[in-house]
Amino acid sequence: MQNYRKWDFLVFTLLTLLAVLNGQTTVFYIIYFFWWNELARIIIDTFMYKRNPNAKQDGKRMLLLAPLGQMFIYFVFIVVFFGFMLNWDNTHITMINIQVLGFNNWFFNLNLLFVIAERIYIHKTHQPVDVSLGIFTPPMIVLHVSIIVGGVLMFFVVKNFPDTFTPNNLWGSVIIILPFLGFKMLMNWWMEPVKKVY
Repeated sequence: MQNYRKWDFLVFTLLTLLAVLNGQTTVFYIIYFFWWNELARIIIDTFMYKRNPNAKQDGKRMLLLAPLGQMFIYFVFIVVFFGFMLNWDNTHITMINIQVLGFNNWFFNLNLLFVIAERIYIHKTHQPVDVSLGIFTPPMIVLHVSIIVGGVLMFFVVKNFPDTFTPNNLWGSVIIILPFLGFKMLMNWWMEPVKKVY
């Protein structure tokens, strides 16, 4: 379990970089993945934490409706804004987003399957884990920041330099993915001394 977050980061980075090299990554891809990551954690923790004697609640009653409501609002915003509105004039990126949304992107699917299997494994093997449905858990913070950073990158970087970030090269994907990888690595480093899994 001490290497849990290292493996999580390594798999995420490897699959995402492969997606970048194959031209299958967009801002929507990254933010939507973080959304699914958090949704999977919420649902799996809700239904499995009682079977894990080493799972620790945050002291509040486990209510599934509140976080699901918040996640639904995020879903609508992410799909409409990042999936379609920001790339309305770019057919190539829009088609990639549609493939991701319809689970036709295998890089995205493999990343998501790993996250789900990993979370189930944690509970099945009775690993120590903090179970929280709050809005400021580490995965939720990643989601919050990814939405903000994704919007900033699209509006102030990619959109303002169309000659540099074209659909035919990887520079747009590279500049999009690097901040997310850095932030995810920073979160892993920050949580390492705590020896907890969120």
